[in-house]
Amino acid sequence: MGEFLLLVLRTIALRPYVFVFLLVYMLGCSLHLGLKRALLFGIAGYGIAWLSEYSSIHNGIPYGYYFYIEQTRGMEIWVLGVPLIDSMSYVFLAYASYSVALLVNAPVMRLKKTIYILETREIRNSPSVRMLGAMLFVYLDIIIDPVALAGHKWFLGQLYGYPQRGVYFGVPISNFAGWVIVGFLMIGALQKIDDYLHRNGSSDYTGYRYAWRYLVGPVLYAGILVFNLLVTFAVREYTLGWTGAFIVLLPSVLIYYMIKTKLTSGDAVNALDAHLRDFPLASVNGPRTAQ
Repeated sequence: MGEFLLLVLRTIALRPYVFVFLLVYMLGCSLHLGLKRALLFGIAGYGIAWLSEYSSIHNGIPYGYYFYIEQTRGMEIWVLGVPLIDSMSYVFLAYASYSVALLVNAPVMRLKKTIYILETREIRNSPSVRMLGAMLFVYLDIIIDPVALAGHKWFLGQLYGYPQRGVYFGVPISNFAGWVIVGFLMIGALQKIDDYLHRNGSSDYTGYRYAWRYLVGPVLYAGILVFNLLVTFAVREYTLGWTGAFIVLLPSVLIYYMIKTKLTSGDAVNALDAHLRDFPLASVNGPRTAQ
């Protein structure tokens, strides 16, 4: 037991930033969707991610073939040839992508200095949110994977490699195709978990007192992008860094203007009514019960 605890502590010490993102995920998803949903998606999302990695290592599906370099085996937790933390990272990446997809699809309202995302259950479980979330999910990997592949230049270390150098800063296009598929499956699983628990009477009103709960996921998404871009520039991969910065710039500007347009559209009243029908405890001025 003592040796396992030591291994857990070493795992955290090797990837401290991953655990920071995981803690933000647990906070944001628990307040947004409820603790039970956050825990169940952590398990289901990890399972999907691990299976996808195990399959690619052995069969080349869905990302294409790649391999892990076992220099950290014995220093961190591995699960049948896959580092535990690598697959666990997919969970907060998927939730962050889902949250941004909700932000884009749902009406928004500003009251004083607070922005409210007026999602409904229909929006939460819509195919459009699932598809957009999957695309946002792969967008994260477009920024993350090349700098992770250069892990020998920073504290990550050289964790993995590809049998043949890919066309995008060493990453093959098949990898990104796989991320679209896995993102679609993971966000679909989150939607199914949310809908199943709702139908079985499980409350998701944990964070109704906190108006900012809907924004934790989008902030997490932005934080992941910023962290990886900063690391890219820190290791002097300037071409990769500027490429990533310009890739991020366009959708960031588009999302900003979409939100700005929503805030001035005048549809907030009807959207708020629909939001409160699905989430009767939600409030723009503190706790509120259904009328």
